[in-house]
Amino acid sequence: MTTFLSIAEAAAATGLSATTLRYYEQIGLIAPIERRSGARRYGDADLRWIEFLVRLRATGMSMRDMQRYAELLRLGPTPDSVAERQALLEDHARRVEADLDTLTDTLARIRAKISGYAALKAPDAPGAADAPLCSTTRRSAA
Repeated sequence: MTTFLSIAEAAAATGLSATTLRYYEQIGLIAPIERRSGARRYGDADLRWIEFLVRLRATGMSMRDMQRYAELLRLGPTPDSVAERQALLEDHARRVEADLDTLTDTLARIRAKISGYAALKAPDAPGAADAPLCSTTRRSAA
């Protein structure tokens, strides 16, 4: 049996505000939500879709691309729709992978800084003299 949630419950379940849920419906990211006595009732499929949108947004997909994806999804599994949806997700995946590479590099630099500070706190520790504290100094061209 399908469970239906009010907008407040759906907001709590998805981490979005009720205002954002209404906005997403208004701009076409979410299909019109079933209503009973004027109140929105979010079903399981609605919640799965919203959770997917939250993940796309959290990984930096633009609202425009999300709207296009939702529009294509509503067209059904036509060859053109499927191909364009795939292309949208492939492009987004490439951007996410590039972001991950940048984050991984940044994390490595942060960890190196932490090691440097730990070495300063324990100057007699092995390798303390070699711990880099700042790698942003410019080197002169030799």
